[in-house]
Amino acid sequence: WEGGEYIISYLSPWIIPKNILKKTKLNAINFHPGPPEYPGIGCTNFAIYDEVDVFGITCHRMDSKVDTGEIIKVIRFPVLTEDTVYSLTMRCYEKIFELFSEIIILIRDELHLSISDESWKRKPYTRKQLNELCKITVDMSEAEIKKRVKAVTFPNAPGAYVELAGLKFKFDSTH
Repeated sequence: WEGGEYIISYLSPWIIPKNILKKTKLNAINFHPGPPEYPGIGCTNFAIYDEVDVFGITCHRMDSKVDTGEIIKVIRFPVLTEDTVYSLTMRCYEKIFELFSEIIILIRDELHLSISDESWKRKPYTRKQLNELCKITVDMSEAEIKKRVKAVTFPNAPGAYVELAGLKFKFDSTH
């Protein structure tokens, strides 16, 4: 592949290799379903766990390390008390579509994608950290267990679990 003018990563689960990013002539941009405070995987899970009041989405230039590139724009919105990981994720998707529509017009009109004053606030969350959030242990308080279950319950996702005698027991949110 000789490269193109743009790579646009729109909710992609794949990490674009550095050698591909280097071949992009103008911009390699990503639409991330979290604000700069929540880079990496499981951003909505960790936001629900942290009981944040405000969340958001980020458009940024891609770098070889996930969610570390220069930020183009952030859109923030309130988190509702009744929000779940699913509802917050769906609102992120709506905002990402709005921002994508705005950015694609700039690209179409060959306008400059300026860099925001915002910056990433922490290292990206990892799969290991998200898996750890799913784990329930016998020494956790009832409040901690409920908080974790709420933070990791999402349709068709592994969710909360307990391990006993080498067996994994998963929380069933349908009951």
